[in-house]
Amino acid sequence: MNKYVKAFLHRGLIFAGFGPITLAIVYLILQLCNVEVALNGFQVCLGIVTTFLIAFVHAGSSVFPQIEKWGTFKSAFFQGISLYLVYTIGYLLNSWIPLNPIVIIIYTSIFIGAFTILWVIIYLVAKKSTNQMNKKLNEINEK
Repeated sequence: MNKYVKAFLHRGLIFAGFGPITLAIVYLILQLCNVEVALNGFQVCLGIVTTFLIAFVHAGSSVFPQIEKWGTFKSAFFQGISLYLVYTIGYLLNSWIPLNPIVIIIYTSIFIGAFTILWVIIYLVAKKSTNQMNKKLNEINEK
């Protein structure tokens, strides 16, 4: 088995259980805020399964930036696409966002904007850290 596939599955399985826990916390907060949420058994089961899958893919997709053969853009693209698809399908299946073209466009715009900002921040921090380590190594080698 490819080491990246194995890492994807391993990370996904480790963190997938946090999806349903997060769902339970959200429903608890809604109840504490007196927001009436009436769910039947199918909706509860669907919520648990989809949040499990969302957390699984979210954790597993963290392997993409570590694939040495891929550049930064390709890693970000595949991570973004995998996250966008699993979130969007999960949200639509649970009716957390309506199946409305305007809503999907707004959701997609926010997702792309937030994902891009996070990737740029992470990239700049990693680049700065790498430059600092290289500078220290050069200083050590010059001595």
